Amino acid sequence: MSHDLFEAAKAAMAKAYAPYSKFPVGAALRTEDGRVFTGANIEVASYPEGWCAET
Repeated sequence: MSHDLFEAAKAAMAKAYAPYSKFPVGAALRTEDGRVFTGANIEVASYPEGWCAET
C-alpha cells in the first residue's frame, strides 16, 4: 500500500461515527486514472445496520 493511500484512509477513519461498535473504519482506493476515493463507517441507532467504509 502506498503511503498516501494509507494517510487518506486514516483521514477518512477520523470522520467515522461508531458510537456503538467503538470501531471506526476508513478506506481509500485509487482508480486507474489516479483519482482517490475515501469512505468511513457511519453507525445509526438501528446498529448493526448502517453504512460501511467499504460500500
